[in-house]
Amino acid sequence: MQFNRSLQLFERAQKSIPGGVNSPVRAFKSVDTHPLFIEKGKGSKIYDIDGNEFIDYVGSWGPLILGHCHEKIISAVENALHSGTSFGAPTEGEIQLAEMVKEAVPSIEMLRLVNSGGEATMGAIRVARGFTGRDKIIKFEGCYHGSIDSLLVQAGSGATTLGKPDSEGVPQAFVDLTLLARFNDFDSVSELVDLHPQEIAAIIVEPVPGNMGMILPEHGFLQNLRSLCDREGIVLIFDEVMSGFRVDYGGVQALLNVQPDMTTFGKVIGGGFPVGGYGGRQDIMLQVAPVGPVYQAGTLSGNPIAVTAGIATLELLKEKGVYDEISQKSSWLVNETKSLCEKAGIPIQGNQMGGMFGFFFSETPVRDYQDALKTDVNRFKKFFNQMLRQGIYIAPSAFETFFVSTAHTDEDLEKTAAAIKQALAHL
Repeated sequence: MQFNRSLQLFERAQKSIPGGVNSPVRAFKSVDTHPLFIEKGKGSKIYDIDGNEFIDYVGSWGPLILGHCHEKIISAVENALHSGTSFGAPTEGEIQLAEMVKEAVPSIEMLRLVNSGGEATMGAIRVARGFTGRDKIIKFEGCYHGSIDSLLVQAGSGATTLGKPDSEGVPQAFVDLTLLARFNDFDSVSELVDLHPQEIAAIIVEPVPGNMGMILPEHGFLQNLRSLCDREGIVLIFDEVMSGFRVDYGGVQALLNVQPDMTTFGKVIGGGFPVGGYGGRQDIMLQVAPVGPVYQAGTLSGNPIAVTAGIATLELLKEKGVYDEISQKSSWLVNETKSLCEKAGIPIQGNQMGGMFGFFFSETPVRDYQDALKTDVNRFKKFFNQMLRQGIYIAPSAFETFFVSTAHTDEDLEKTAAAIKQALAHL
């Protein structure tokens, strides 16, 4: 494959855009190459500016659960465009989308729409603080909740110490109220609560982390968080921006039967358009302006085009068998990869839930961020580049999740497995 035009565009982009990209992981730095510039997508495939075809397991980082350019979504959006692109005023579609989320996710009694997952987590934390009258929050090492000052905390800090900003430009004071715990380590959470009695407003967690590679919650971990929050009056926030409507129509909380007090959404509920939402118990959400004292606003929140795409997507996802289908596909890929690695003598760990899956080149199970950091990143870099040359597009980082869509065919899966086998031969 030739990537000449992508390289030319990347060089041009760096003259006008910091690093040549508008989100850091797109730069492909962690896999020692340059990004591809994508021209179009259709179904399970994307096509770069050089005309190369790839089977896509990124799916715009999760939203495109039905594949690229699904006809019903495109048609709905085209019809909506004729009525206008934005009003800065309420529309009926906002109500319909909120009602659909409420119907799907039992913990949601009220929902506020915003423009991104990061904006959703920012709003949820502010509301939790306003509701409890407390300032401190607990997050988990390796869990990503958007580029928000108070959540950009260096993941390698000790579980019971205050974190350090993970980005220049973030004042230390902004993260002094953020406490770090280890995912799948309930003791690290309870210790923090004991050290800061009646001071913690919220515990925010990705119930299935997808930004340190995909890691599954161990049995009882989320349930223990729920019990702790009930006992201590702490707001439990599930960040389901990635997993919401991706692993199941009701998200991780429906699959595992653990209800948080608040949930943040994004990605799938916008059908490929910028959108987010946060919601939860009515008594908490009634703290939000204009009915309550916690202020949050957004000119483009509830954008009619994004809402239309979201409604069309959720309507299609309600059809029988969708989640069984994508779960079977991702499970098959994980099992096939494990089998191929075993035959090649290459240690690997793999996880899957619904339409999300991921791998670690590691001899031992990966249960938290510290374990993820010990995995073989250099082997992943080689694997990524081998897969790319064979027309398979996966996340350009050893610490990201892969996604399957309903558009992926059995032929796509077989071709992917063949590419994996070939890539492993070079490792």
